Amino acid sequence: MSAISIGQAAVLGVVEGITEFLPVSSTGHLKITEGLMGIPVDDTSVVGFTAVIQVGAIAAVLVYFFKDIVRIVSAWGRGILNREERHHHDYKFAWWVIYATIPIVAVGLAAKPLVEGPLASLWVVAGSLIVGSGVMWAADQMGRHKRGEDDTSLKDAMLVGSSQILALLFPGFSRSGATMSTALILDLDRVAATRLSFFLGIPALTGAGLYELKDAVGAGVGAVPLLVGTVVSFIVAYASIAWLLKFVAKHSFNAFVIYRIAVGLLLFGLLASGALNA
Repeated sequence: MSAISIGQAAVLGVVEGITEFLPVSSTGHLKITEGLMGIPVDDTSVVGFTAVIQVGAIAAVLVYFFKDIVRIVSAWGRGILNREERHHHDYKFAWWVIYATIPIVAVGLAAKPLVEGPLASLWVVAGSLIVGSGVMWAADQMGRHKRGEDDTSLKDAMLVGSSQILALLFPGFSRSGATMSTALILDLDRVAATRLSFFLGIPALTGAGLYELKDAVGAGVGAVPLLVGTVVSFIVAYASIAWLLKFVAKHSFNAFVIYRIAVGLLLFGLLASGALNA
C-alpha cells in the first residue's frame, strides 16, 4: 500500500504549488500538512515524494519563462561555438546559473543524512520560519532596489545561489525567501530578485526531484500518487508564479513576513501542546 494516498497527494500538490515560489517555505508547509494528515515527515519515501512533486512546480517555471529560457540557452549555445558571442549577458548568465548551483549540490549530497533526519523536525521548521522572517524584513528594508536583472553579476548569482543552502539545512527558512532576501541585500529590485530566484531554482530543484525519484517509488509511494501530486503542483504553481510577479512589482514583502511569523508561532503552539507530532 502506498505511504501516501491519492487524496493526500492532491492536497500536498496544492500546497507545493502555492508555496514553492512564494517566500513562505514550501518544505515547511508540506511538513506541517503531512503532520496534520498523520504522514511521518521523516519517512524516506515521504521526503522523496515532496522532492519529486517539486518537479511539477519547476515545470511551471519552464513553461512560464519559456521564451526567456530559450533566449538564455540559445545565447549560451552560440557562445560555446563562437567566441565573439561570449560578451552577451545571456551567455554569461547561463554559466552563472551553472556555477551558482554547485554549492547547493555539494552541500545537499554531503548533508543528506541530516536533512532527512534531525533537521526534518517541525521544531526546526517553526524556528526557521520566524528567523527567516526577520532576515526577509531586514533585507527588504536594507535593499535600495536600484538594480535590474541586466545588472546582475557572477558575484550576485553565486551569493544568491549559495543562500539556497540555508533553506536546505533549515526547512522553514524558504529557498525563495533566502534567495530573494540575498538579492535584495545586493540592491536588486524586487522583480529582479524574484526572477533571479526562479532561474536559480530550476537546476537545483529539478536535480533534487530526479535524485529522490528512486527513493519515493522504491520506498513505498505509488506511481499514481506521485503523478497526481506532480500534475496538481504544476497547475497551481503556474498560477502562483503569475500572481507573485505582479504582487512584488507593487508591494513589499511585509505581508509574507507577517504570515510566516504567524505560522511559525502557531506551529510552536501546536507542537508544545502535543496537538502535532514533531
